[in-house]
Amino acid sequence: MQELFHNLPGVIYEYVIRKDGSRLFTYISENSIDILGLRADELRKDSSLFRQILLADDRASFKDSLNASHEGRKTWNWEGRITVNGAIRWIETRSNPVVSSEDIKRKGIIIDITERKQLEQEQVSQYQSMVENRVKEQIKKNEILFTQLFNNIPMAVVMLDANGKVELVNKGFSNIFGFELSELKGKNLNDFIVPAELQNEGMDLNNVISAQGIIQVETFRKRKTGERVDVLLYGMPILSDDKVLGIYGVYVDVTSHRMMEEELKVRNAELDNFVYKVSHDLRAPLSSILGLVNLSKLPGNTDDPAMYINIIGDKVQALDHFISDVLSHSKNLKLDVKYDHVDVKSILTKTIEDLSYLEGAKEVEFDIAVEVDCFYTDPWRISEIFRNLVSNAIKYRTRGTHKPKVQVRIVSDKDWVKIVFADNGIGIAKQNLDHIFEMFYRATEQSDGSGIGLYIVKNAVEKLEGRIKAESQEDMGTTFYIELPNRVNEGEGAHS
Repeated sequence: MQELFHNLPGVIYEYVIRKDGSRLFTYISENSIDILGLRADELRKDSSLFRQILLADDRASFKDSLNASHEGRKTWNWEGRITVNGAIRWIETRSNPVVSSEDIKRKGIIIDITERKQLEQEQVSQYQSMVENRVKEQIKKNEILFTQLFNNIPMAVVMLDANGKVELVNKGFSNIFGFELSELKGKNLNDFIVPAELQNEGMDLNNVISAQGIIQVETFRKRKTGERVDVLLYGMPILSDDKVLGIYGVYVDVTSHRMMEEELKVRNAELDNFVYKVSHDLRAPLSSILGLVNLSKLPGNTDDPAMYINIIGDKVQALDHFISDVLSHSKNLKLDVKYDHVDVKSILTKTIEDLSYLEGAKEVEFDIAVEVDCFYTDPWRISEIFRNLVSNAIKYRTRGTHKPKVQVRIVSDKDWVKIVFADNGIGIAKQNLDHIFEMFYRATEQSDGSGIGLYIVKNAVEKLEGRIKAESQEDMGTTFYIELPNRVNEGEGAHS
């Protein structure tokens, strides 16, 4: 029997708790030396040796578990650690109470479960490692998604810390405002993009810190170049447990929308003016024509009908010119810009020939010098520019004092074609010069045109992304300076 117990995978024991409180092993198998590192005779003499090999951190749980089992007279099962020759082992002890009238006896077994615990620990470690790896992968994935979203969103995004200092800016921010992260990191954003006149506005991201809520405001900021940029600003706090960790600021560039709104206001104002002027300039000659018709029908009227017909013809011609100008203006606004090769001298020469029917056209001497090798622009618009400039030069020529002359100089470089169009006509008064490009503006009482010729010229130049200015003195003539980009690299039929 002893040999059988010795070969068991655990230590068999009998433990007695006597009425006087003393405790001792009444039996313990000889293989205790293999599992516990203590000989059986030692443990029978002094049972406290077992408690001494318990790991200090496990002694309290051992005592509490054993006492609870004794008091409840129930099966005891405990796992813990012991030290054997400096090494830590895991053991499991199981016992059942045998209660007599005098003592409490426990018969049980102590098993070495070190390998099982190591395996369990390895499994736990593997599981924890797997969970940690998955968490790391998810975190990395989230970081990639956040980084790509943050960097590639077309709006300007800035992240501030809890003190309102710049932490991150995205590409959209750099594109809109011109600042790189290296210029802003750790600094107050307001010092860079808030205009001086808005420093007291209070509509900035720092308000989010105290408000702890989303703000939205339509305002304007400034680029690195100092240019104004109209923005729609959103501010959102980054919160954790009701504590502000930072701030997101999102800027939407609405400059183009503002420009469209302003353009719409201008167009609406022009439309109101246009409707008024059209109705007036159409009705005035029609009223004159009706008046002449009624006059010719009066009884006893002996006037020569040919005189009436000539006057009516002049009025109809004026109406035709006005309608042509209105259609030209409408076409300039709606027609897409189409770039093609133009022979600028041929266009100018043909324009002069086409307008030779105007009164006084034969009196005007044209001096044309063109030094342009290759010019790409919109043929129709360049024709409109020349048509209105030549027409004005003829209409507002000097009369009787000296011969009317028009000098045209056209030169080009790699990127621009420059046109100087100068006449020696009646000129424009200084106080009127700033208004000559306005719709329906007539700078002189001598004007009998529609008043939109130079307005058409300016709009055509702007459609071609060029520049125009005028210089003039009364009785000395007027000079127009026009610069147009040469779209030689855009090829025939290219669209703007």
